[in-house]
Amino acid sequence: MRVVRFTPLPEAGLGTDPLYGILEEDNTITVITGDPLYQGIQKTAAKLELTKARLLAPVIPRSKIVAIGKNYADHAAEMGSALPEEPIIFIKPNTTVIGPSDTIVWPEMAPSIDYEAELAIVIGRICKDVPKEKVNDVIFGYTMANDVTSRELQKKDGQWIRAKGFDTFCPLGPWIETEFVPGNQRITTTLNGEIKQDAVLSDMIFKVPEIVHFVSSVMTLLPGDVIITGTPAGIGPMPERSVVAISIEGLGQLTNKVSARP
Repeated sequence: MRVVRFTPLPEAGLGTDPLYGILEEDNTITVITGDPLYQGIQKTAAKLELTKARLLAPVIPRSKIVAIGKNYADHAAEMGSALPEEPIIFIKPNTTVIGPSDTIVWPEMAPSIDYEAELAIVIGRICKDVPKEKVNDVIFGYTMANDVTSRELQKKDGQWIRAKGFDTFCPLGPWIETEFVPGNQRITTTLNGEIKQDAVLSDMIFKVPEIVHFVSSVMTLLPGDVIITGTPAGIGPMPERSVVAISIEGLGQLTNKVSARP
């Protein structure tokens, strides 16, 4: 099931407030009531064509985005780092989130900004100290993320919060797939149509059960929290006014444009 968050276009006759819905196989959206992460999936009789909706980030974390660093061996190698012995975690503010087709805004203090394609886990319930074998019980579904990064500021600061924490630095979308099972699916990034990252999810050093278990042993996770699971090799800068597209088999494509450099 694909859960979307969207703003209806005026011709849909459903008002202008953001809504949640289920994207059906015929490319129609069935409107659901409330926030599915808190009220569950309750379908209404209202429907609209996908072409009459503007997709938004499928989840706006009320609490946090937890990110996993250096979770692909080839990426650790390109960064000149040893393989981590346990997951490396950091936090991105929820104010970094934007949706499909939104613009990544280039901060004035950032000399360059990089793309990083990542699988994103959406947490569906309050949980702490989740056993690996119970991880699926707390996951609502999966989407995609671009962990946008200012590499120069990351090196300058010696830690990652500023470099990865600017507004618009976490595109999410285009929807949450509740039946996705991570395995050997291909994950790619294209920049202006040219492939830059190309890997499979099974290349992750720490898989989803290990990640959720580890993170939940550190902090309580809440409904709508997002965990982004690391990026493969091939990271690089996005020129101004470029178009970056992240794809994962079974999850669709997340496309964003980059603003002009200030």
